[in-house]
Amino acid sequence: MPEASPRKSLFQRRVLIIRQDRIGDAVLATGLPRELKRRWPGCHVAVLVRSYTAALFQNNPHVDEIIVDDYRPGTRTSSFWRMVGRLRRGRFSHALMLLPQARYNYMTFCAGIPFRIGHGIILFHALTGVWPVMTRKFKKGRHEAEYSLDLVRAMGVRTENPAPEIHLTSAEKELGKSLREGWGGLPAVGLHVTSGKSAPNWPAARWAELAAILRGSGQVKVVVTDHEVPAELGDLAGVDTPNQGQPLRVTAATIAALDLLVSASTGPMHMAGALGRPTLSLFCPKPACEPALWGPLGNQALHILPEEEHCRDRCPGNPHACDYAGSARVTPQQVARDILDYFSSSSS
Repeated sequence: MPEASPRKSLFQRRVLIIRQDRIGDAVLATGLPRELKRRWPGCHVAVLVRSYTAALFQNNPHVDEIIVDDYRPGTRTSSFWRMVGRLRRGRFSHALMLLPQARYNYMTFCAGIPFRIGHGIILFHALTGVWPVMTRKFKKGRHEAEYSLDLVRAMGVRTENPAPEIHLTSAEKELGKSLREGWGGLPAVGLHVTSGKSAPNWPAARWAELAAILRGSGQVKVVVTDHEVPAELGDLAGVDTPNQGQPLRVTAATIAALDLLVSASTGPMHMAGALGRPTLSLFCPKPACEPALWGPLGNQALHILPEEEHCRDRCPGNPHACDYAGSARVTPQQVARDILDYFSSSSS
């Protein structure tokens, strides 16, 4: 895509990034404002997100504006036109629609945003003149963050840096420091035990078994990082739950204080990558779920996958329904050994 038009250089670029899905996807878009500002330091960058992911873009020096749209089916019509008015007042020159959605396609069209960029040739894009970026989804070895970066490249930004970033405030860094002091000097292992059925994952009882093994080793401090902690883990003696009922920024501060985050392939794993914290993650080897596509970026990332025979003989067909039942590789005992081995090798 050309850089808008020769006349556009007379005006400030005002770019709207639309990322209306879950935490992990939103995290992988946090590097886009940086790359836009690197190319055009004076441009205005806004993000349009849901309220529960807006926190990921707070305190980001490359984001000038955060716009929240939490529409519900019952208020869809009224909220649509209210948001159209909001975007019109923003005088945006470009809209990057990272996820093809009819609502935001028509919203940006009605708001009069002249340059709208989206993935692929889709009917509602074609009807409104969206610039199509043709990318081969699930290309072997290509990361999901690269597909988001393709829309920035279509504006003329030359970049090979998809690394996400979350910027903590001074108070949040102090909170992390205070948490570490309370953990008694042992290496802190975070367990994020839920995933919203977005990826293969253990049931809570198996995470509780892992927590008990780690706690019994006396070698690490166990921290459960979930906002809502399952009952199986909420009452374990010696296990901290600092994020229970807390906002997402507290979760970010906690993750930044950890020595290792263990989880399924889910949003907090990507938050750890953006914060530069090591991860050990349970993954599925299917092309649509594999670490090469969905692994965290910006950190030391270790992955655990089931053995080939398990996937061949026991795969449920739906990776989101998989809980690794019957795998000899993905067990609390083996994962505990991997965690303790990690700290042994790190200290040697």
